[in-house]
Parts: sequence; structure tokens; C-alpha cells
Amino acid sequence: MNTRGTFGTRLDRKVTPFLFIAPFFAIFAVFGAFPLLYTAWVSLHDWGLLEGDRGRFGFANYAELFGDGRFYNALANTIGIFLLAAVPEFFLALGIAALLNRKLRASTWWQTGVLLPNVVSVVAVGLVFTQLYSRDFGVVNEVLGWFGVSPVNWQAGRWTSHLAVASMVMWRWVGYNALIYLAAMQAVPQELYEAAELDGASHWRTFWSVTVPGIRPAIAFTVVAGTVNGLQLFAEPQLFDPGGGGTGGNDRQFQTLAMYLYEKGFTKFDAGYAAALSWVTFLICVVFAIFNYRLVRRFVSAS
Repeated sequence: MNTRGTFGTRLDRKVTPFLFIAPFFAIFAVFGAFPLLYTAWVSLHDWGLLEGDRGRFGFANYAELFGDGRFYNALANTIGIFLLAAVPEFFLALGIAALLNRKLRASTWWQTGVLLPNVVSVVAVGLVFTQLYSRDFGVVNEVLGWFGVSPVNWQAGRWTSHLAVASMVMWRWVGYNALIYLAAMQAVPQELYEAAELDGASHWRTFWSVTVPGIRPAIAFTVVAGTVNGLQLFAEPQLFDPGGGGTGGNDRQFQTLAMYLYEKGFTKFDAGYAAALSWVTFLICVVFAIFNYRLVRRFVSAS
């Protein structure tokens, strides 16, 4: 009996799967785990972006952060924009997915069309929407003028700027979420719809009692991913800011957490404070993602 060969075969079966996945863990360790841990280390120091460690160790950056009014302003702006964008976004995506789930001519073209906003460069989207919301020559103000509404300075007000930025986010992500919902809808067993039809349920009742619970994992995924993306919002408000620099307007009326992190880290070169802010933002994302996930599960189960 070839004991050596048998041992080699067993060893090969145990070791080979780990060799296949080893590159992923090596890349994650270098580009994921190490930067995360290093950022935590930097957040505990008085660290300049150019000169490095200035010698102080402790939680001074966190203490300064939680006493900083601009941090709470950025947090409120981030949550406000997120809510204005996310709530309509998910319901619009559900509606579009329900329409695409019907028998349509050239359905592939329709599905490709709703995905186009997501593949367009965010810089292009930001520049176009900035022109649309221009106070003097914007199309939005021109349309509002047809109904007797005076021109709105969308960038100057808190809620007007939030609405403008939220519309950019919705434009980019509604179609993407709709296609995820569509794929999930097409996997719902047809027998459930037949049973609902035999029970005399209306199309509306069938949608909320059969379709929506059937795509619950997809909804949960988009809500968690949307929460993380929404709380790290940067490109759209940064491009909407006429002055740049990450201030989010003259009164910081639409400065988000990511913009404030950019301002502290790359404008004022305070890497220690920026690292502390990044960790606090990470914890906020985790808390909101868990809360929204539980909320969606309860809402879908109740429907």
C-alpha cells in the first residue's frame, strides 16, 4: 500500500483550496487590512500629512472631533441628503423594475437604457446637473418660471442644495437598483402568482404580498449598499460646490462627512484628525446599515 501517496493526496486536497484563495487574502491584507489598521494608528497621533508624526499620542483627535460643530453640521447634511435621495430612489427602482418585468418589446434596450446613468462618468453628471440648477441660466429655473416661480439659487440654500445633490444621486442609482430588483423578480416562483390569482388578489396586492417579499434579499442588499454609499457621498456635492475645496458652499450648507474629511486631510493637511473622522464615519455607516437592514426586513415582512 502506497501510504506516502495517500498522505500526499490528502495533503493536496486540504492545501490546494487555500492556495487558490490565498491571492485574495494577500491583496486584502496589503490594500485593505493594513491601511485600515494604519489609519487607526494615525488617528491616535498628532499627524501632519506632510511632516508625519508630531509626537502626541492619545484620543485628542476624537475629543476634538466630538466637540467640533462643523462635524455635526456635515453629519446632518449627509443624513439629510441621504434621506432625500434614498427613500424615493428605492421606490422608483421598485416601480421601474415592475414595469420592466412585464412583457415589453425590445426589453433588452429598455434594460440597457435604465443602466446608462450609472455608467456615465460622475464628473459629467455633476457638471451637467450644476448647469441644470444654475440660478441665472439653468433649465430647472426656466421651467419653474413657466409657473410663476422666481429663480432659485439652488446652491445657496440648505434644503435647495440638498434636493439638487439628491437628484444627482437618484439619477445615477435608480436604474442600477431597478435592474437588481428585476433580476430578483424574475426568480420569484410563478406558482405564487398563480395562487394569488386564484385567491382573487389584485395586481397591487400581489405586488406587495408576493413580489416584494420574494425579492427581500435584493432589497436588503441595495439598502445596505445604498446606505454605505450615501453616507460616504463626495463626488456629487464636491462638483456642485462652485468654490471647491470641500467646504460645501459659503455656509457649509451641503458639506458632507466625506467632504469635511477631504478638507481636513488634503486642504489643512491634518491627517490625524482626518483619520479619526474616517473611523467615526465607518462606525456611523455600520450603525445605519444595520438599522436600515432591520427596518427593511420588518417592512417587507409586514407587507
